[in-house]
Amino acid sequence: MKLSSEEIERYSRQIILRGVGGPGQNRLNAARVLAIGAGGLGSPALQYLAGAGVGTLGIVDDDRVALSNLHRQLLHSTVDVDRLKVDSAADAVARINPHVRVEKIARRIDEANAREIVAGFDLVLDGSDNFATRYAVSDACYFERKPLVTAAIGEFDGTLTTLKPYASGADGAPNPSYRCLFPEAPPPGTVPTCAEAGVLGALAGVLGSLMALEAIREIVGGFGDGDEGLVGRLLMIDARAMRFETLRYGWDEENPLSGRRVGKVNLDGQDDKLD
Repeated sequence: MKLSSEEIERYSRQIILRGVGGPGQNRLNAARVLAIGAGGLGSPALQYLAGAGVGTLGIVDDDRVALSNLHRQLLHSTVDVDRLKVDSAADAVARINPHVRVEKIARRIDEANAREIVAGFDLVLDGSDNFATRYAVSDACYFERKPLVTAAIGEFDGTLTTLKPYASGADGAPNPSYRCLFPEAPPPGTVPTCAEAGVLGALAGVLGSLMALEAIREIVGGFGDGDEGLVGRLLMIDARAMRFETLRYGWDEENPLSGRRVGKVNLDGQDDKLD
């Protein structure tokens, strides 16, 4: 799709980057990116993807804006309280960049509909706040062969990684899946929600912005020499110590998606009983 003169001027500082250029900007313009959640992580991610010129942004969220959201979910404002987040987010994206199309999906994504929803997009960002959704989305992305950028935040910490378990790495080994990194969800009640433990708005902004950066990297095909994304690497942020670390993780041959137990995850995301 050819960029207009207005779009070329809008994205000029991005186009002149050697790792992006005109071809990269055209890839962004043609891309369809799905954001799971328009909350603390989805808000900054959507803003930067809209600014970068991603052609179509899908937004999945069935929640409404609450006053307690606004210290971190800066895609929304006080006048948006009680509105559906997909409506508020779509209006905000239009203000940022009228060239970006928004597809609003005011549904809760789960194991029953995840494959149907992700199938129509090129790349998925998961900013959900619970393990059931994360497993459902990651399994769906595996089966639909969609790259997944997934992040999570705690009270003063956060993590980020990119998943492409349907492909192999440069060494020929399978890329790890979400179930290689987190084989099982923690027992209910052991990980407090942000409503229970609290969350720093600025920390959500950092992780959400990094999600957008990873998405742009995947869409343009990397940033040139020295480029290394987060496939097989978990970025960990400690806000107390202001420390960023990366942990490498690999394919687990026992994982039920692409390991020796392959086929033991149903399309609804649940494990079959082993023979």
